[in-house]
Amino acid sequence: MKKLLTIIAAVILVIGLVAGCGSSKDGGSDKKQGTIGFSVSTLNNPFFVSLKDGVEKQAKELGLKVKIVDAQNDPAKQANDVADLLESGVSVLIVNPVDSAAIATSVEAANAKNIPVITVDRSTDKGKVVAHIASDNVKGGEMAAQLIVDKLGAGTKVAEIEGIPGASATRERGQGFHNIADKSLDVVAKQSADFDRTKGLNVSTNILQANPDVKAIFAHNDEMALGAIQAAKSAGKQLFIVGFDGTADAEKAVQDGTLAATIAQQPELMGKIAVDTASKVIKGETVDSKIPVELKVVTK
Repeated sequence: MKKLLTIIAAVILVIGLVAGCGSSKDGGSDKKQGTIGFSVSTLNNPFFVSLKDGVEKQAKELGLKVKIVDAQNDPAKQANDVADLLESGVSVLIVNPVDSAAIATSVEAANAKNIPVITVDRSTDKGKVVAHIASDNVKGGEMAAQLIVDKLGAGTKVAEIEGIPGASATRERGQGFHNIADKSLDVVAKQSADFDRTKGLNVSTNILQANPDVKAIFAHNDEMALGAIQAAKSAGKQLFIVGFDGTADAEKAVQDGTLAATIAQQPELMGKIAVDTASKVIKGETVDSKIPVELKVVTK
């Protein structure tokens, strides 16, 4: 009888252990499911708010935890935010860099901890990433320049409002624009406005005062383009202004006739794809190192 009771007790113990290992409340299950850390460059811009929305919606859809931090366009804050995410033990880091050079140290820190990194919209200059998700910014810059050539003709005097110096999107959109503009347009001025609407207004105002014969402006994002619209209005000028991103405010301005066009990205789709990619990485699946998101020209 004692031997039988011993066997029964052993069986119950094994069943309990198996049930405990299979429980959805077990910490091991959470570890397998994973937590995503997402550092976004700024939430003071509708484009990146849409990017964040895409991340949140898809994480909820897939039942994944996500920790989101806003760098507020400050590379130093982003570095601190990412350090906190890495210290918290996230399974995958998704980062939308403020500055492609500055973020490299954070990416390398993630590499040292064997935490996979995915970059979105802007790349990193150094460090290893498992995937980069972005529109073809070079192609988008070319599309903007070609649109100006097609609508206003070769030799048109144009100004360029650049994004944050050091951001890959700034370099790539500028490169694409100049691939066409240097051959077919007359770029009389270019200046950085840090992807900011108010700075876009101020920079455009200064450019128009110094170059009253400017007929068109290409802004590296819609926020700066909307600032340029205000500057043109104050100067009493009707300019052909092209933005980049395809935000709701920009598309409304296109329909109103104040913005000639925007090279539209799909930020919410980018966020969705980033989380889908992170989910695959957590499961140990292979992902593409570069994942493009389609661009389109939005005109009235």
